[in-house]
Amino acid sequence: MSAQPIAALFYPPDTDPVPVMAQLVRALQARGVALVGAIQHDTGPRANCSMALELLPSGQRLPMSQYLGSGSNACRLDPAAMAEAAITVQAAIADGAELAIFNKFGSQEALGDGLRDEMAAAVMAGIPLVTAVGERFADAWTDFTGGSYDRLPCSAEAALAWWDERRAA
Repeated sequence: MSAQPIAALFYPPDTDPVPVMAQLVRALQARGVALVGAIQHDTGPRANCSMALELLPSGQRLPMSQYLGSGSNACRLDPAAMAEAAITVQAAIADGAELAIFNKFGSQEALGDGLRDEMAAAVMAGIPLVTAVGERFADAWTDFTGGSYDRLPCSAEAALAWWDERRAA
């Protein structure tokens, strides 16, 4: 089976892909791979949805949470910060890279928002893509990619092996 230009690290609902994606990025950076994209860092209690995006390749961390009041149960994703991240990532894609890494194809991306357009832009620019995909978003992911991707377990090792195979091809 030849490798696709897209790899999806599938994870079940009880798995957090955030540490896996951070480990993957650090390993690739240590190898000198030119990256573009964004990975998430939890900056507070997960229940509060407090997070920042690390934008690649710059390493800039952009807070992505907004305060909605003490009675809010909604995710606190800041749409203005997401728009800023998207603009920054689009510019980095235009500068080129060897590999695009995006933290996840999650609920925002499944709905057509989040960094979905930036994922597509990277692939359209000829940059291979790695992201994590929750099992519950498998159908939306397949629709988004047209089914053309390599399905991997959610581990940095699996993604690194995929990357090594792509580079050797």
